[in-house]
Amino acid sequence: CLQLAFDALAAGGNAAAVLNAANEVAVARFLDGAVAFSAIAASIAHTLDTLAGGPADTLADLLEADRQARSVAEAYLGALRA
Repeated sequence: CLQLAFDALAAGGNAAAVLNAANEVAVARFLDGAVAFSAIAASIAHTLDTLAGGPADTLADLLEADRQARSVAEAYLGALRA
């Protein structure tokens, strides 16, 4: 996960917001016992691949990135449970 954070920092834009939101969702699911520890990094990577690269010029941009990232991460982790 640390390398993903470094990569998000280097990418700029909305990547850090996407990473943070995906991490929060994945860690919560892990702590609930819904997914394995290894799913955390996989979920973050998937979410970054899906959404990173968008703008982060305004608060609205960041809030939208957060909302979308949570949705993508939830869907990814939900598919693992199915």
